[in-house]
Amino acid sequence: MDTNAPDHPIAEARANLSELLASVRLLRRVYFLTSRGQRRAAVVPAELGELIERAGGADAAAAILSAHLAPTTEKEL
Repeated sequence: MDTNAPDHPIAEARANLSELLASVRLLRRVYFLTSRGQRRAAVVPAELGELIERAGGADAAAAILSAHLAPTTEKEL
């Protein structure tokens, strides 16, 4: 398993789950699990998962990040 690649087919991740989890925990990597080339889920460090939970779940966390990462306009500068 290539731990440098962010995307991993679900079957490959299942076969190498302990290696994948060690990379997430020790290297603080985020991996996307794919099916037919489409990202279906992500494996993230526990601390990030806990922050997502504290934010009110995945949808709330996504809204917070989207607002924070929105490009600034010249008017705001």
